[in-house]
Amino acid sequence: MGKTISQYWWTFLLRGMIAVLFGIAAMVLPGITLGVLVLFLGAFLVADGLVTLFSLFYGRQQRASHWFLMLLEGLAGMFIGVGIFIWPAASILVIILLVGMWAVITGILEIAAAINLRAYIEHEFLLGLSGLLSILFGVILFIYPQLGGVAMVWAIGIYALLFGILLIFLGFKLRRLELDV
Repeated sequence: MGKTISQYWWTFLLRGMIAVLFGIAAMVLPGITLGVLVLFLGAFLVADGLVTLFSLFYGRQQRASHWFLMLLEGLAGMFIGVGIFIWPAASILVIILLVGMWAVITGILEIAAAINLRAYIEHEFLLGLSGLLSILFGVILFIYPQLGGVAMVWAIGIYALLFGILLIFLGFKLRRLELDV
């Protein structure tokens, strides 16, 4: 099982790089219009979901025990990302709550996946930590939905940056595991 998981180290690395790039773009360009931010966010969620589903369908041949969690995570991200593209004029409050919901769902699924992976790999806590970060971010958005404009851009950018860094570290840990096997 460890070998199967480690073969797809690059999917974690790719997801992390996408998140870091998105986070940097959001923080460097805080004055961009909300419409552009919404499109970036939609694109990020769809891309993240696609990478997750790609790793699922290529890894499912190995009968990974956590395939259902990966399916839910990928579909949740894609569903919300496509929803953002379909209704770009939705109120900022709805978008904030959708992002919060996505972050909480993703966080719960990542913690569950980390618990399932602990028997197969070391340092699975990185995935659990990124899940906890996702949940905390989602809760903050539910508690303070009035975050708007630049504050929301910065909050999303910081979250994406930290989330991405954790996934990049996990990707490299899995790569080392693959080399050791």
